[in-house]
Amino acid sequence: MNILGFAKAFAQDEEGLTVVEYVIGAALLVLALVGVFAALRDGLTESLSDTLTNLPTTLDG
Repeated sequence: MNILGFAKAFAQDEEGLTVVEYVIGAALLVLALVGVFAALRDGLTESLSDTLTNLPTTLDG
């Protein structure tokens, strides 16, 4: 197979495009999760701190 034929077959192959779409989708999901956790950070930190402060010091109660 010559180089021109290989380049033409590579350009017509749609499987690579699907992989790129999944990578872009995953990146967008990660960005969305980072945004959500960044927005909720203070509230989650305060809630966890309050929970840990109010736990009994021993398991016996």
